[in-house]
Amino acid sequence: MENSPVPKEYQVLYIIVNYGLASKIIKYAKERSLTTGGTVIPGIGTIKNRLLELLGLTEIRKEIVLMVTERAKAARALEEIGQKFKFNKPHTGIGFSIAAKEFWGGHNHSYGNTEESRGGEDSMYDAIFVVVDRGKAELVIDAATKAGSRGGTIINARGSGIHETSKLFAMEIEPEKEVVLILAEKKLTEPIVSNIREELHIDKPGKGIIFIQAVDKAYGLN
Repeated sequence: MENSPVPKEYQVLYIIVNYGLASKIIKYAKERSLTTGGTVIPGIGTIKNRLLELLGLTEIRKEIVLMVTERAKAARALEEIGQKFKFNKPHTGIGFSIAAKEFWGGHNHSYGNTEESRGGEDSMYDAIFVVVDRGKAELVIDAATKAGSRGGTIINARGSGIHETSKLFAMEIEPEKEVVLILAEKKLTEPIVSNIREELHIDKPGKGIIFIQAVDKAYGLN
């Protein structure tokens, strides 16, 4: 009986950069055979600086690049992209990876992780996602900053539902939403989440949702 091939494991790479760099990063990653392509999502980065606040320049247009790659390539991909685009310099970019539980597509790849994910077992960071009504993202950033966060990225989104019900996660469907992505050291995750829950009243119906994913590898955060 022939041995069945060992299924490949995959990671999702999140690359957050200033506006205009996303297409260059995807092109570079494809040329280096790090991935077969990517998806770009517009976002807004936040900077906490007193002078910039006075000048009204605390928001910067960002692009979030999502790319899927084999787990074995993920660390190298982050390192090569980080070095190429100088993520070691402040405010240039950050990258991190999260284990993909299931993956279909991309030149007929398919992957279903039947075992518990090993993602994040050696990492010092968590990715905190907060979904709130439009206009509340800055309040999330402020609450997180009070608990030790260094900022976050805001993504515009919409609520999504089905015809048979008017609510999803006890929230009205279809209003404009904002998703706040915060990268935090694991030791800060609990206080950051607790402060967001308290100040945004997340535990009340319709106020928002929070979910956390363990980061496998990270680059450009120091």
